[in-house]
Amino acid sequence: MKYKYTLLFAILCAVLASCGGLSGGSDRGEVTGIRQRSFRAEVPYGMVYIPGGSFLMGQTDQDVTFAQIAQTKQVTVSPFFMDETEVTNSQYKQFVKWVRDSIAITNYLNDQKYYLTPKGQAANANGKKYINWDYVQKNDPFRAARGKGGNGDNSQKLQSMFYQGDDRIFDRNELDTRLLKYNYALVDLRSASNYRFDKTKRRSDFILRDTVPVYPDTLVWLNDFSYAANEPMVEGYFSHPAYRNYPVVGVTWRQARAFNTWRGRYNDAYKDKRGLPRRQGYSLPTEAEFEYAARGGRIGTDYPWGGPYIKNAKGCLLANFKPGRGNYTDDGGAYTVNVRAYFPNDYGLYNMAGNVAEWTQSAFDESASTFVHDMSPTFNYEAKASDPEVLKRKVVRGGSWKDIGYFLQNATRSYEYQDTAKSYVGFRSVSHFLGRDIKDKR
Repeated sequence: MKYKYTLLFAILCAVLASCGGLSGGSDRGEVTGIRQRSFRAEVPYGMVYIPGGSFLMGQTDQDVTFAQIAQTKQVTVSPFFMDETEVTNSQYKQFVKWVRDSIAITNYLNDQKYYLTPKGQAANANGKKYINWDYVQKNDPFRAARGKGGNGDNSQKLQSMFYQGDDRIFDRNELDTRLLKYNYALVDLRSASNYRFDKTKRRSDFILRDTVPVYPDTLVWLNDFSYAANEPMVEGYFSHPAYRNYPVVGVTWRQARAFNTWRGRYNDAYKDKRGLPRRQGYSLPTEAEFEYAARGGRIGTDYPWGGPYIKNAKGCLLANFKPGRGNYTDDGGAYTVNVRAYFPNDYGLYNMAGNVAEWTQSAFDESASTFVHDMSPTFNYEAKASDPEVLKRKVVRGGSWKDIGYFLQNATRSYEYQDTAKSYVGFRSVSHFLGRDIKDKR
């Protein structure tokens, strides 16, 4: 019996030694590549996998009025992950709360308990500090300021973050949302590529730095419409829990980009056991990615559910839009509806038509389809504050609760200006897939 175990052990050692010949510690002078651990992609929470492929981008039927800005073109899109739904009020509130707490801890509290302390070391008041978010979740810095107990010292320290003097109503502590600004930096890869041979350029010339107020513009419900009694939507849409699973609106294109930048950083803080990010960062979809995903893998269809009609066989409307001559409630909702209302398309995406129109990453140009590439096409332009308004147009897709049925079509293009917020425009995020296909294990 001992002989069998000894023989088995000897064979195992021989196998391990042979396997480690070239790929192990000794490469015998051969180029074997850097040893790297395998990486298996995971589908991000709340997202679906969109497989790469080719499709006919543009109108599926003749459209005389807008034929010059939606010419049909076959293009290819690489695989990516996409949010099942539009970003909700609840999800966007997480971003707002993170910014709020960061500002409170960094600028007002000066409390070392909210920072991470290296093991075996004392807190360095002058060194680089990192907020301990696990501690923050258990010890809300605003808890005492709202009169709910907690650290009594916080209440006085945070008073400057609330409206002061004549801006106060009934002496309530209401957060001054003008203070909530998010600072971030991105590398403008397109500019870096355009000037890669320019020796006078430095890396800093291609770093885009921006400071964005993060709180949504709740007054859009009045500003977008003349003589409309939408005060209840102003007061409750973003703040009341009844609307927590409704799409966030009143967010500019720049705010949507800031959210995605934060979302990538927030996720990057939670790496796997090997210290690798779980996925690439987040961004707005290009208009090609949005149209490709909206089609759900179907060929030559007008709407995400197929088509060619906006009603099903029973006469039920299939999206939230403006039916007829203003019969808004005929589809089940006078304004926006829950982000999971109606049936998803074949990729599992909800409300790719209707509810709210959605920002895309792409800049709007009427002739873009004639000059963009046929591989992952998009026309991007980083508009400066001094640029004319025409260069600040960003493509919006999908149509909204206040739009007629034409804007629900997969290929319909429209635009809004990047610094404007609307009660009918929201967004969803994408994260690009690392590799050829999620089923490919090589």
